[in-house]
Amino acid sequence: MSDKGLREVIAAQTSISDIDGAAGRLWYVGYEIEDLARNASFEEVIYLLHNLELPTRAELEKLNRFLVRERELHPFLARMMPTLAQNTSPMSMLRTSVSASSAFDPDGWDESPEAEYRKAMRLIAETPTLIATFDRVRTGREVIPPDPGLSHAANFLWMLHGQEPDPEDADVLDTTFVLYADHTMNASTFTARIIASTLSDTFSAMTGAIGALKGPLHGGANEEAQKMAEEVGKPENAEAYVRDRLARKEKIFGFGHAVYTTMDPRATVLKQLCKDLGERLSQPKWYEIYSALEETTFEQKGLYPNVDLYAAGVYHMLGIPTDLMTPIFALARMVGWTAHVREQYANNRIIRPGSEYIGPRDRTYVSLDER
Repeated sequence: MSDKGLREVIAAQTSISDIDGAAGRLWYVGYEIEDLARNASFEEVIYLLHNLELPTRAELEKLNRFLVRERELHPFLARMMPTLAQNTSPMSMLRTSVSASSAFDPDGWDESPEAEYRKAMRLIAETPTLIATFDRVRTGREVIPPDPGLSHAANFLWMLHGQEPDPEDADVLDTTFVLYADHTMNASTFTARIIASTLSDTFSAMTGAIGALKGPLHGGANEEAQKMAEEVGKPENAEAYVRDRLARKEKIFGFGHAVYTTMDPRATVLKQLCKDLGERLSQPKWYEIYSALEETTFEQKGLYPNVDLYAAGVYHMLGIPTDLMTPIFALARMVGWTAHVREQYANNRIIRPGSEYIGPRDRTYVSLDER
């Protein structure tokens, strides 16, 4: 029996994250996502997903030192960036740059568990620098080097905007990173694990994952949600806008999920973040538009918002360009991807599903002159 989309197929065993779609619950290594979003830093979640335990203070400080040290881009990547900024989209840049990083990783082709862990941390550390550098170069601004005194989230805002971020803004961004860090066997994570299952290298697996995330039915939905909100313009337009899109059988981005049959727990956290941030920055408009879209989409279609809807409003208010929203998704999800790849390597069997043939049978070759 085939299962289109593999929705009911168990493809792997994992200790990293779990979902109860009917109850609207998500756990990282047994911790509720709301608990981690409220209390944990992104750096703690990095350690948790890779080590399956929260770090001690000494372990967290050691991890932070490594991440800070690995933020700088290799000179080759820095020299390549003007060409990429001129000719590619942000996600294409990220895909190409991560692939190119394999040539300069200090651990080379060492496939020991220790080396794979270091490779993962380097990719996590350099991804924010790649994204911020790309945006600075394409807009003709001076590239801002990483600040070793700032957290992962605060440093990204610093490199992107060129000014010390408001601590509350950095905390908000940090929380979004926690929410996006992993989500079981989604399309990009599955892609990464399939590649890893062939015993290809980590960089190939990450390149494939980024390619999967690039699609608007996966990571690109947050960008489309922001474009949608801008088209709506004001809350009172939401009902007619949704009705018109549904009449034309067009997708309402930021709604519905392959696993959740109720509210995505990450969306619940992001909805409050969006509301609070809008009030603090005197930009309530975005929360009001998204809230109106949520209400009317549920009334007309019965769909709940997913993680991408309110995340788009949060990122917009933090001054993040719309086309960087999916790369930021990748920035956070790099943690989960690399954790899953390491887990696949540790207990590997090549992933090779079957298929159901639906084409013609029992045909006989006919010569070219007789066709």
